[in-house]
Amino acid sequence: MTIQSRAGISKLPRQIAIADAALSRCFRVVGDSNRTASPSSYDVAVIGLGYVGLPLCLAFSRSGAIVLGIDTDASKCTQISAGTSYIKHIADSEIASAVASKKLTASSDFASLALADAILICVPTPLTANRTPDMSYVQGTARALAPHLRPGHLVVLESTTYPGTTNEVMRPILEEGSGLIAGKDFHLAFSPEREDPGNPKSKLSEVPKVVGGLTPACLTRAENLYRRIVKQVVPVPSCRIAEATKLTENIFRSVNIALVNELKVIFAEMGIDVWEVIHAASTKPFGFMPFYPGPGLGGHCIPIDPFYLTWKALEYGQRTRLIELAGEINTAMPEYVVSRTIDALNDARKPVRGSRVLLLGLAYKANVDDDRESPTYVIMQLLEKRGAEVSYNDPHVPVIQAGRSHHAVAGRMSQEITAAYDVIVLCTAHEEYRLFDFASLGVPLVDCRNFAEKRPAARYAA
Repeated sequence: MTIQSRAGISKLPRQIAIADAALSRCFRVVGDSNRTASPSSYDVAVIGLGYVGLPLCLAFSRSGAIVLGIDTDASKCTQISAGTSYIKHIADSEIASAVASKKLTASSDFASLALADAILICVPTPLTANRTPDMSYVQGTARALAPHLRPGHLVVLESTTYPGTTNEVMRPILEEGSGLIAGKDFHLAFSPEREDPGNPKSKLSEVPKVVGGLTPACLTRAENLYRRIVKQVVPVPSCRIAEATKLTENIFRSVNIALVNELKVIFAEMGIDVWEVIHAASTKPFGFMPFYPGPGLGGHCIPIDPFYLTWKALEYGQRTRLIELAGEINTAMPEYVVSRTIDALNDARKPVRGSRVLLLGLAYKANVDDDRESPTYVIMQLLEKRGAEVSYNDPHVPVIQAGRSHHAVAGRMSQEITAAYDVIVLCTAHEEYRLFDFASLGVPLVDCRNFAEKRPAARYAA
C-alpha cells in the first residue's frame, strides 16, 4: 500500500496503522449494502450537535445510516445517550428511537472519527468584538479532526462562512495535521445548512441541498452522501460558489428586512400602518415578495453572515455599501422600540427610570427556544441603562443560559404576564401570545410584531 504524505517519513507508522484499520473495515462491509455496522464503525459523523448538527444526525439515522455525533459539550452527549432532547422543536422520541436502534451514538471523543466514512462539520461561525469573522471554532475543529483523518474520508463543512474558507482555512489545517492531500487522499466539500427551526412546514428532506466540492470527485462523493437524506441535491462548480450561495441567501433577507424596517419608521410618522401596506402589496402576483419589520435581527445567520462578505470584500478592494447600510438600519431597530416604549410611558405620565417593563419573547424567532443574537437582549440592556426595571416572559426560554453576549443576565427566569407592569413590549410572535387578552390588563402594549389580536386601547406599533 502506498501512502501519500507531505509530512515526511516520520509519520508513516501512524499512517500505516490508520490505513490498515480503514482497510480491514472496508473488507468487513464489501458486498453487504444492508449491513449492520459494529458499534465502532459509522457511515456519517457530525461534529457540532446544535440546531444544525442534531437534525442532520437524525436525518441520516432515519435513512438507515450509522451515525456518530461529536460535541465538546459532554452534557449534550449525555442527553442524547439518555434519549432526551435539549432543543425544543426536536422530540425526545426522535432521539430515543435513533439511539435505541443503534443508529445514533454521541461522544466527545474525536478519535472515533477515524472510524467514520464521512465527517460533517456544523460549528459556530460568529463575529469577533470588532465585527470580523471568528474562525476559531472551524480552525479548532479542523485541528482536532486532522490527526484522525484517513485515506478515503469525506469532510464537509456546513458552517456558514465567507467564500474561500473551505480551501483557504480548512484545507491547510487538515493537510498539515494528517499528512494527506485534499482531493487526492481524502475528499473535501462545502454544503451550507438551510435549517428553518420553528417552521413545521420546513422538513430537511424537502429542502434542496447545495453542494460544492474541491474536485469533481469530491463533489460526486458529497452528492451521493446527501442524496440519502434529501430529495434534491444542487451541485455547484466549487466550494467558493456554495459558500457564496449561503451568504447571498442571508444577505437577501437582511437587505429586504432593512427596507421594511425603514418604511415602518417613515410610514409611522405619516400615520400609515406598514403592516396594512405590506398586506396590500402582497396581493400583487408578481414582482413583490413580502418581508416584515421587527425589533431587530436575531439568530445565528442574518445579523452575522452578511458581514462575512463585507470583511472578505475588502481583500479585493470592494465595499459592500448596501449590506452595511442594511446592517445599520436593522441594528438601530432596538433603539426605535425603546423610543416607542418611552412614548407609551410618557402618555401614562410615568418616567422610564423606575418603571417596570415586561418584554415578551426572548427567543429571536417565534415558537423556538433559540435566543442567539436576540434583539430582545439589546432592548433589555437599553431600557436598564435608562433606569427601568426589566423582566421578561418566554414560554420557550424559562431561564436565561450563559451565552456569548449576555452573561450579565444569565440565570434570570421567565415571569408571568400580569397587570403589575407599567408597560409590556411584545418582541417575539410566539403562538402563546396570539390569543392573550392584553386589553384586560389595562397596561400599555408596545407591539413589535402586529400580533396581539385582543389589543388594549393604548397600543403602540413598533
